[in-house]
Amino acid sequence: MANYMANFKIIEENNMNKHSIVLAVALATLTSTSFAQMSKSEYTAETKRLSTRYAEDKKLCAEEGSSSSRMQCLRDAKTEYDKHNADAKARYNTKAPKAAACHDCGRVTSVVVGEKAGEGGAAGLIAGGVAGALLGNQVGSGGGKKLATLAGAAGGAYAGKQVEGRVRTSKQWTVHVKYDDGKQDSFVFDNDPQMSNGDRVQKQNGTLVRR
Repeated sequence: MANYMANFKIIEENNMNKHSIVLAVALATLTSTSFAQMSKSEYTAETKRLSTRYAEDKKLCAEEGSSSSRMQCLRDAKTEYDKHNADAKARYNTKAPKAAACHDCGRVTSVVVGEKAGEGGAAGLIAGGVAGALLGNQVGSGGGKKLATLAGAAGGAYAGKQVEGRVRTSKQWTVHVKYDDGKQDSFVFDNDPQMSNGDRVQKQNGTLVRR
């Protein structure tokens, strides 16, 4: 009888060790998940996985050789299930850290294309002055003719400069921006900046760049 009881105790201890090892492996699987922040879909999937694992653990516990072993196994399984369920909930409720504030960042509110008036150079000034002087020289006589020549030269020079300026007119792009802090600004470009309304931009070194 004593040998029978001793053998039964050894078998029961072996069964407990076997199920403890299986349960330990299962719990190690649960703890392998990284403790990073969870999205809603990830949280739903994780709680479903935990419930499935807990159900499997209870089946394993039912195979224990004695009621005390079964109860202890169930308590261990429930403790681990509750722990990992709480961890998953904490990870789901954790808010993502705020991104560092972007200095001088904002969005393009509008891009206006206009014309930039050119400036007349020496060529227009001289050509206009000569033409004006010739025309003025044909008016009046004597001192009046000289005055007319001078007036024609001055007027012609001005007109020549204005004509050359119009010839040199070019396009320019004015980009209006509203910063994240509510301030507004505008930047002028001689070439198309390839920006449009809503673009995310940042002021750098006195000009505007896309982000």
